[in-house]
Amino acid sequence: MKNLLYKEFKLAAHPTTYLFLILSTMMLIPNYPGYVAFMYVCLSMFFIFLGGRENKDIYYTALLPVRKRDIVKARCLMIATIELVQIALAAPMAVLANHLYHDAGNLAGIDLNVALFGSVFLFFAVFNITFLPIFYRSAYKVGIALLYGGIAILIYYIAAEMLVWMPSPISTFLDSLNPDDMIKQLPILFSGMLIWVVTTILAYQKAAANFEKVDL
Repeated sequence: MKNLLYKEFKLAAHPTTYLFLILSTMMLIPNYPGYVAFMYVCLSMFFIFLGGRENKDIYYTALLPVRKRDIVKARCLMIATIELVQIALAAPMAVLANHLYHDAGNLAGIDLNVALFGSVFLFFAVFNITFLPIFYRSAYKVGIALLYGGIAILIYYIAAEMLVWMPSPISTFLDSLNPDDMIKQLPILFSGMLIWVVTTILAYQKAAANFEKVDL
């Protein structure tokens, strides 16, 4: 598995993967939707799979003395790593942004707070459970997988932001930079992390089962 992961990052990772990670700095843009930087990560997944398809990566890897299930596992681990790195890079950017703008908040959506990052874990979970199993039904139709994955995260994004846009006790609690409120938002962060882990494992298992049925 170590060698497969090394191959994924050295050969399969598209250059845009690392470029889009730098877009964590978009968190510093005043009054800008906090989810946008993470959408680019999902787009980088598309380029990884598209590049792999055009370069016959699936066929090359399948010729190696490894199980088809392990091929999927290596790719899923790479995706999970990229998502975690993106969040790790974005978190200090959010702290810096709040400091620079004197905790003025975000007029374009949810504030850059603890609840946002818990929601981002859910955002990635929705994408993983949709995109990965669909792609590995054929290991070829990456456009269809992106279409369904994109629709899924768009619906999630709208629903998550509506909780902030619609005036309610929930919106006041979620859309807050008050230290006391952010401490109360910790369960959202931990729940999001747990759901992301479970969902990504389920996505891998379903994707692996689908890929094992594919006749290369």
